[in-house]
Amino acid sequence: MAIPDDVRLQVRTEAADRCGYCLSPQELVLGTLEIEHLIPTSRGGTDAKENLWLACRMCNNFKSDQTETVDPATGESVQIFDPRRQIWSDHFTWTSDGTLILGKTRVGRGTVVALRLNNLIAVTVRRHWVAAGWHPPRTEP
Repeated sequence: MAIPDDVRLQVRTEAADRCGYCLSPQELVLGTLEIEHLIPTSRGGTDAKENLWLACRMCNNFKSDQTETVDPATGESVQIFDPRRQIWSDHFTWTSDGTLILGKTRVGRGTVVALRLNNLIAVTVRRHWVAAGWHPPRTEP
């Protein structure tokens, strides 16, 4: 079943037109940010607005159908960050040069690894955004 246009617009508005994981804004991303299922439909998630958020293609592809990951510091299984219910800055921070996302919590550290938030392409693009004065974001969704 297709997600209705009005729900897509509500999710996009609530997410402030940014990826919920890497905070990349729609205006700087090549391609449309995708409606992402926080709990994938393959794992029982629904198309209800409460289970949807925005994600860039890279984050969405790396997340795939994952709902859990492992905190690399403790080896514990943790839930992947939920951008609808959790606050980004509680779990992540930017390095001083604005190019890397650092996990501050078990959820943050695990999500950074699971979604490869600091992959070479993302870091290279962020470096250019920083040089242009467009990054890191100054506010959260």
